[in-house]
Amino acid sequence: MINEGMTIKSSLFDNRAKIIERIKNFQLSILNSQFSILNSQFSILNSQFSILNSQFSTRIMATKYHNLSEYDANTLPTAEELAGKKFAIIVADWNDNVTHALCDGAVETFISNGISEENVEIYHVPGTFELTFAASKLQKTGKYASIIVIGCVIQGDTPHFDYVCQGVTQGITQLNAEAVCPVIFSVLTTLTMQQATDRAGGCLGNKGVEGAVTALKMVKIFGNIK
Repeated sequence: MINEGMTIKSSLFDNRAKIIERIKNFQLSILNSQFSILNSQFSILNSQFSILNSQFSTRIMATKYHNLSEYDANTLPTAEELAGKKFAIIVADWNDNVTHALCDGAVETFISNGISEENVEIYHVPGTFELTFAASKLQKTGKYASIIVIGCVIQGDTPHFDYVCQGVTQGITQLNAEAVCPVIFSVLTTLTMQQATDRAGGCLGNKGVEGAVTALKMVKIFGNIK
């Protein structure tokens, strides 16, 4: 009887040890699965970070090696090609600390390249969304060799930024597709005010200068094409 009792106790002890071992193995298996999931999530996050880092680097490179105020005067039309040509600048007064600086850059560029001040006409509209309407009205007059639209939209907390940017982009694209005269897109769409001021005579140049240069180049390329 004693031996039988000891045998039963030994068997129970062995079974208990096996159960504990199985529980440990099961828990270890769960931990390994969780670790694999976390490792996969980390890999995904690492890939996303790499993509974002690449995009950020591309943006930095794009602005680092391109100053908006720099251009080659030899690529612009001659005084003879510009004789009698008129240009219009439409300026949105929203964020006027930026847009008026852009306008000044455009006017100075025109004058420094032989356009008389009286041949540069400036119009003001309340905001960037109104630029399309104004450009359409001026196009129909047939007076201008080219029209520059100047605005500044800075991202906020609502989708308003997206709607305005999309609307003005599509509107100006449509006007250019009608081929009455070139409408030059000098609208800044930035994430912060600092990014805008950097491009309005700041460390990255002046997009108004770029707009005037583009307007002049379009005259050189297409000025004699009817």
